[in-house]
Amino acid sequence: MHDLDNVAIVANDGGLPAGTVLADGLVLRDAVPQGHKVALVDLPAGSPVLRYHVSIGLAAKDIPAGSWVHERLLQMPEARELTGLPMATRAAPPMPPLAGYSFEGFRNADGSVGTRNILAITTTVQCVAGVVDFAVQRIKAELLPRYPNVDDVVGLEHTYGCGVAIDAPDAIIPIRTLRNISLNPNFGGEVMVVSLGCEKLQPERLLPPGTISIRDERGAVTGPDTLDVVCLQAEAHVGFMSMIDSIMTTARAHLERLDRRRRETCPASELVVGVQCGGSDAFSGVTANPAVGFATDLLVRAGASVMFSETTEVRDGIAQLTARASTPEIAEAMVREMAWYDAYLQKGRVDRSANTTPGNKKGGLSNIVEKAMGSIVKSGSAPITGVLSPGEKLATKGLTYAATPASDFICGTLQLAAGMNLHIFTTGRGTPYGLAECPVIKVATRSDLARRWHDLMDVNAGRIADGDATIEDVGWELFRLMLDVASGRTKTWAERWKLHNALVLFNPAPVT
Repeated sequence: MHDLDNVAIVANDGGLPAGTVLADGLVLRDAVPQGHKVALVDLPAGSPVLRYHVSIGLAAKDIPAGSWVHERLLQMPEARELTGLPMATRAAPPMPPLAGYSFEGFRNADGSVGTRNILAITTTVQCVAGVVDFAVQRIKAELLPRYPNVDDVVGLEHTYGCGVAIDAPDAIIPIRTLRNISLNPNFGGEVMVVSLGCEKLQPERLLPPGTISIRDERGAVTGPDTLDVVCLQAEAHVGFMSMIDSIMTTARAHLERLDRRRRETCPASELVVGVQCGGSDAFSGVTANPAVGFATDLLVRAGASVMFSETTEVRDGIAQLTARASTPEIAEAMVREMAWYDAYLQKGRVDRSANTTPGNKKGGLSNIVEKAMGSIVKSGSAPITGVLSPGEKLATKGLTYAATPASDFICGTLQLAAGMNLHIFTTGRGTPYGLAECPVIKVATRSDLARRWHDLMDVNAGRIADGDATIEDVGWELFRLMLDVASGRTKTWAERWKLHNALVLFNPAPVT
């Protein structure tokens, strides 16, 4: 990955056997699996092991050239202190504007644009999830066919709302997350709530007065709206079917308004893209994530909004990030988010090393430092112009660091809350991850995965390692695919199969 690296990874499908002679004459002393590291020179005990020209660890013992370098042979370095960092010191590379690109989207009264036209039913508490799911299935079967311009109906189900310390300081995170998801651009400003009645998270606390607005037929705001709530404990409900009928009747009014909406041409600057990786391997930082980083730069040049996240997966690159901040204040905001998360992990008596999964390691990633170096390249090279705390809503264009846990499901949920209308997800080990609320474009890091999961992966970035495409080729392919998916001209594989993961709210406050 860099001329001064002293390890490299094996790209060959199936790995390479011991005794293999490489092009430069190096002989493999061990069988090395695909994606795993080979020592290019003798590495004395205690010496740094360099990949991406970064020390991903110290050799735990003498490692001869040609050896398989795996996690058991590395001592992970300590995390970089959050002091003495370069703050907004790196000049942004020239990035000329990228004009002339557009997609067909749904304009909303608040100025946002949706890539889908979905009726979302907000829930205040997990207790109502089963009832809402039953109602949603009925709505899809009986009502949705009458409204051809509505793409889907989803229940915003979650495990929060009661049995929690709702007045604890950190309780604001799950509450504002659910609030802001309810206002996601893909839901067209139609807010419908199903409540149980006795929960701690009452509808008025979730969506206070003034959160939503009344609109006229043209979508213009005409005044504050009252919250549209179906309360299951209301005395008017006699029996289960009464609850279902009430939800369906309420949904019908929202569906009628959504059905009157039409796609219209919108500049690419209206895209709000979240980028994420999961089931990562050693190819993530070689193929898929660099291609996503190239596409990220294209989006920023087009005036769009892009979020990268996953705190523990960028923590070891904090110096790179603060240097790229557009201002010292942005750099300081990133440091605050990292410090908050460090303290959060310490409460659980763990550190960032708990992140790397067995699958990550089987795919060649020895530790979180190596994983972080491959993850961070999704952010491209643009200056970082914004920072969001978990659950906050995006308010700026350009490249934003949205602080989230690295968990796929929590990260995706928080990016939805920030206003994401299109999601890019890279994977090397493979995961069928998807979201019902937003289209998810899946990018495979390896051609072997793309072949085996041919009807789950939307883009094969493994062609970069194969020598059949460049990072720029795949970056442009991904950018154009984003415009097609955002326009509804192309459906992702997850959309075609209707695969989606549950929303998972990040709740660092106590459970009572």
